[in-house]
Amino acid sequence: MSRSNDERWRSHFPMRERQGVSPSLLDRREAIAELGDALRDLVEQAAATEAPADQLRQVTANVRRATRPLTTHQRERARLPSADDLLDGVRMYNPVTGAGSGLAPPLRIDLVDGVAIGTCTLGLAFEGPPTYAHGGVSALLLDQLLGYVVSATGRAGMTIRLDTRYHAPIPLRTPLQMTGRVTAVNGRKSTAHGVITTVAQPGELLVEATGAFVAPRPDQSRRLFGAALHRSAADPAAE
Repeated sequence: MSRSNDERWRSHFPMRERQGVSPSLLDRREAIAELGDALRDLVEQAAATEAPADQLRQVTANVRRATRPLTTHQRERARLPSADDLLDGVRMYNPVTGAGSGLAPPLRIDLVDGVAIGTCTLGLAFEGPPTYAHGGVSALLLDQLLGYVVSATGRAGMTIRLDTRYHAPIPLRTPLQMTGRVTAVNGRKSTAHGVITTVAQPGELLVEATGAFVAPRPDQSRRLFGAALHRSAADPAAE
């Protein structure tokens, strides 16, 4: 499924459409994504390599040299990345979907008729049991997917419970498909259910989860996230 320039950066369903993203910001997001691609490749190659010790040490030295320029421009914990946009759902470093994250598979999610459909392939860096993904990674993927579909209803919330059932191990280096949908809404609480299968065998269930999400009150959001949520005192959508 093709994505526009704006769509490709979204980690969550946008609360509202925001127009006029500057070319310089789009270029920076592209650069962040390019670095993220390189980091993911590095992590995967490092997990798969059988290179001898001397080569590993040479690569280590090269990586440390390459890292130094990044240390001169660092953000504080309470400050959002300048390339992010919470109101438009852009989280460049989300560890599951972020294009700039070296940790993310990354999971790509689309919304089709109220159903979240996710796809990704897990490399050797996600290995738990030999040749299969770590069970915690399955929960991570489903937590993100269910949070996404809940957000799409306009009731973005935080996970308060995730019940996960493992039917079969998830094979590595195999295209995966995830689907999730909201099953109940009760005030600020939403419940959603999702599953993981392979793309090749969508009828064979590997993992499923039911998640409960609660939308925080404005005062809770301010207490939990503080300055990170502040965009502009003149922007009522920030509340």
